[in-house]
Amino acid sequence: MEHSPLVSVIVPVYNMEQYLGETLDSVLASDYPSFEVIVMDDGSKDGSLRIAEEYARKDSRVKAFTQPNGGACAARNHAISLAEGELILPVDADNTIEPDFIRKAVEVIMTDEDIKVVCPRSDFFGDRSGEWLLPSFSLKLLARKNIMDTCALYRKSDWERVKGYCEEIVAREDWEFWISVLKDGGKVVKLPDISLHYRIRNSSKRVTDRLLKKHVIDVLNKRHPEFFERELGGPLRYRRTWSKLINRIYRIFHPRVSFVNEAYSSFSYFVKTLPVHFRNGDGEVIYKGRNELREFNYKGQDLVIKSFRKPNLVNQIVYGLFRSSKAQRSYEYAEMLLKSGIGSPQPVGYYTERTGLLFERSYYVSLKSECPYTYYDLVKNNFSNQEQILRAIARTTAAMHEHGYLHKDYSRGNILFNDTEQEIKVEIIDLNRIRFKEIGMDEGCKNFERLPGTPEMFAVLADEYAKARGFDADECFRLIMKYTLAQQ
Repeated sequence: MEHSPLVSVIVPVYNMEQYLGETLDSVLASDYPSFEVIVMDDGSKDGSLRIAEEYARKDSRVKAFTQPNGGACAARNHAISLAEGELILPVDADNTIEPDFIRKAVEVIMTDEDIKVVCPRSDFFGDRSGEWLLPSFSLKLLARKNIMDTCALYRKSDWERVKGYCEEIVAREDWEFWISVLKDGGKVVKLPDISLHYRIRNSSKRVTDRLLKKHVIDVLNKRHPEFFERELGGPLRYRRTWSKLINRIYRIFHPRVSFVNEAYSSFSYFVKTLPVHFRNGDGEVIYKGRNELREFNYKGQDLVIKSFRKPNLVNQIVYGLFRSSKAQRSYEYAEMLLKSGIGSPQPVGYYTERTGLLFERSYYVSLKSECPYTYYDLVKNNFSNQEQILRAIARTTAAMHEHGYLHKDYSRGNILFNDTEQEIKVEIIDLNRIRFKEIGMDEGCKNFERLPGTPEMFAVLADEYAKARGFDADECFRLIMKYTLAQQ
């Protein structure tokens, strides 16, 4: 191998004075020429830090640090943040490795950029002996159980990409980390020889971790809903082996419709897990009232997602059996407007779910609008080109009416616009209440009734609306004033 990239061996330590020396001796005996050892003491109450510092004084490859007790993940993340290596190899402070492990692992990982992880075969020592028989890697298996130890070689860039080890989880943190690293692709290679010796102590973390099963599964579901949706058809269940079957049975009684525009097909699992994201409080709340709007960034795209309130019992039956959901109508009507040359944020998809025959919830997903202002901003603030903006809004309204689209909630918050010198862009939102009919002058002018403004503003709207539709401008102004005054 022409290039010997620096490997940072990461050893987090908490009260391991009995074993730390043996671990460090095994690492320092490695035959690989380019590595450093970063020992991060996690506020030990025994002599662990002293031992680490003694090794650091004797061998320049060892660097000893300490921090207040924060747990294994915090210690591991802190150590990796200080690491200078291109490659990372975590080693627990009571385990040992073979002298050729690092060299053989580096040789493998450097042959292929698609190789994300190189792991060893392992055996037990201490209170148990024999080989640790772990199955071959697959994502479907990783979704149900932890099939890799912490001690495996990977690139520091992948640690940075996934933002390190999750410090929320207090057990099986390596499982969460491997899901983060591998869920979107990458190869895992297991070396053919036993290279890791895993110490078993009756009081070890592996034994006590079993008591934290519910916590671990809850955190995994919270952090990786799309992964479990893809691999298991729903969340990881407490009876992990049966997760896929349980999810299939659940869907019989809770049927759903998840639709995604083919241009955004990579968003499909995100859309399917919207109930989880809203339950977790993900995204940024931008409105919360009868319905709720949240902004998300997913795969580099800014999305706005509307969660519709659960309807009353009568409407649960109606939407469950006879009528399209508000989310579905929002998507379909946005498509109609865009095909008609009328602005609306690009629709991405929608999600609906029932319990039996009763409608439960629905979500509408669109790209975030590039129009930062609402009609209400136009009323409150001084825009130098107010007249041009009003005329653009009037033309958009006229275009909707010419196509037979009557927006039944045509209010100050549902008309968006930008303010540029090149072009004024108008977009219409909250589309689920559009009705389809022939719209005459009287009904068209009445559609402005919920918009605030001055008589001068209404005169501009009336003039441009009348021009666009071939109506009399004075009569349009009279009707708009009549209906807006009636709303006050």
